Amino acid sequence: MSKNKKPRKFSKRSLSARSSKRPASSRNKSSDLPRIPGLNSRSRGRRGELRRHLDERLQLLYHRTMVIENELRKLDEDRFYRVCIFGSARIKQDTKQYSDVFALARYFGWEGIDVLTGGGPGLMEAANKGARLGREEKKTKSLSYGLSIQLEFEPEPNRHIDIKRHHHKFSSRLDDFIRLSNSVVCTPGGIGTLLEFFFVWQLIQVKHATPRPIVLLEKAFWEGVVQWLRDVPLARGLMGEKDFSNIHIVDTPEEVFEIISAHHREFRERVGAVEEST
Repeated sequence: MSKNKKPRKFSKRSLSARSSKRPASSRNKSSDLPRIPGLNSRSRGRRGELRRHLDERLQLLYHRTMVIENELRKLDEDRFYRVCIFGSARIKQDTKQYSDVFALARYFGWEGIDVLTGGGPGLMEAANKGARLGREEKKTKSLSYGLSIQLEFEPEPNRHIDIKRHHHKFSSRLDDFIRLSNSVVCTPGGIGTLLEFFFVWQLIQVKHATPRPIVLLEKAFWEGVVQWLRDVPLARGLMGEKDFSNIHIVDTPEEVFEIISAHHREFRERVGAVEEST
């Protein structure tokens, strides 16, 4: 530009006129955005149809599940007594925890009580193994159950199981633990064992499961958990004192067996009374 030539000045009016001549796409960038599905009436109608179809399918699956659940309950209810033993898969054979669970399940085998576990290694293996030995020693009819789960680090269930059922999801497995058991023993474990403990406890609280003893083996492991529940949720009114009525914390397999055995006798007496009245 020449040194003598002055820069051109634009008035506000001329600037406004220039901007009005720009293409609409440059003035409004939102017009370049992709169209969002579901905004037009046709898409909304299609989505509504899909939602109704999904709702119908879910309703059908729910009713099928309830029919199956009721049939299974008729086949199994008040015929067999099982204790479910939860515990860590990481605990090895040369530990006190393994020996205690093995001894406990052996006692159950002696009394003819079925033992139900997650079917994996560690304390689950100890329980299944002990139950089988106890049955063989006393010639009882107790069975060793294993509800296995699809996990990369637990490719195969343990070798001490009479009846196996494999699950791909924890949710269905947890439901089977509740449906098939009459009492629960929680031994030391990690997130999975804690989940199982709270799952059973919560279902009993809301009456989705029948009342049953929940026995926690090893005071040093469980007392801190239960004390926190009393100090915080209970103190804030988020739980009730009666929620703790079926929780037992003990230190030895013999103490666990005493509690479960007493509940087993009550079960047999109740079943016997019903059979006599029919």
